[in-house]
Amino acid sequence: MEAKLVLEDGEIFVGKSCGIPGTAFGEVVFNTSMNGYQEIMTDPSYAGQIVTFTYPLVGNYGVHGSYQESAASWAQGIIVKELCTAPGGSRIDKKLQAFLEEQRLVGICDIDTRTLTKHLRVMGTMRGIITTEDIPVEELTKKAQSISHLSELDLVAKVTCEKPYILPGGQTTVAVIDMGVKHNILRSLTSRGCTVVVLPAKTAYEDIMKYSPQGIILSNGPGDPKTVSYVANTVKKLLGKVPIMGICMGHQVLGIALGGETFKLKFGHRGGNHPVKNLQTGRVDITSQNHGFALKEEGLPHDVEITHVNLNDGTVEGIEHKNLPAFSIQYHPEGAPGPHDSRNLFDKFLNMVERDRGDQSA
Repeated sequence: MEAKLVLEDGEIFVGKSCGIPGTAFGEVVFNTSMNGYQEIMTDPSYAGQIVTFTYPLVGNYGVHGSYQESAASWAQGIIVKELCTAPGGSRIDKKLQAFLEEQRLVGICDIDTRTLTKHLRVMGTMRGIITTEDIPVEELTKKAQSISHLSELDLVAKVTCEKPYILPGGQTTVAVIDMGVKHNILRSLTSRGCTVVVLPAKTAYEDIMKYSPQGIILSNGPGDPKTVSYVANTVKKLLGKVPIMGICMGHQVLGIALGGETFKLKFGHRGGNHPVKNLQTGRVDITSQNHGFALKEEGLPHDVEITHVNLNDGTVEGIEHKNLPAFSIQYHPEGAPGPHDSRNLFDKFLNMVERDRGDQSA
């Protein structure tokens, strides 16, 4: 079945349908990872977005339940060059096409994803529509132009958990403010001896403290961090009370809570090959990233240190407060998918928790 991708600037790509017939709306972005398509589709940070996979073959190792980063797919749709119909490997529950159908995802394949990616890099991320319906291109272009910008939507409210839940793991209690948390962040904590309390994004400061957390994780999440000012206001109250680690959206929210500002990147950072330099040690990590907004260097208060920078474009990738136990990184130390260079940051956080615990007992 024929499918079309129409961008808000009128650019058109014609290919074949994958997934289910129908129409999908969203912000069209691209991810440069060579694997991890299932983790990417089930990452809540992709809510409201249509994902272009730049790697030319997708689905070659099938789909397996252990690769899920949430209970369902959050991507609005997918764009691929070639969808593999005969996957290989020892861990296959189903083919990717079956997964797309199960998740009711609309997709398009057999288009030139290289040309599309270069167009988005030059023109910037834009809104678009995938459809199998016979609708005039002019009408589709107008529909694409009418799609709400992510800055107009509180997507975190859609992906956060409805009520608190607890994952037992050990004696250290860590509260996770869920703005779209990935499962592997939670696994990274429980595997290190933490009992994890996952809380809805709008949980009030007083309700968080009822769990007596010894540390706070601000999770990843979709959309514009400015739309979740309610989380930043809560973080302001938590600062100095409990050690804090922010990841991705959590990094931006911590920066806002400390007095910084954010801005929208031209086409974002999405993939598993982004070099980040630790300014404190000189070490360079290859990181997994997924974000369309970044923290401005200008305007950060003097007591906030920039600890990490992106070597591709110089943007801020990490901050740390000089006096309070709080730090954050823009990338994903849990690396699912992606490299595992930065897993030690969870250990840094738990060491901070131990030091704070020792200071309080003294």
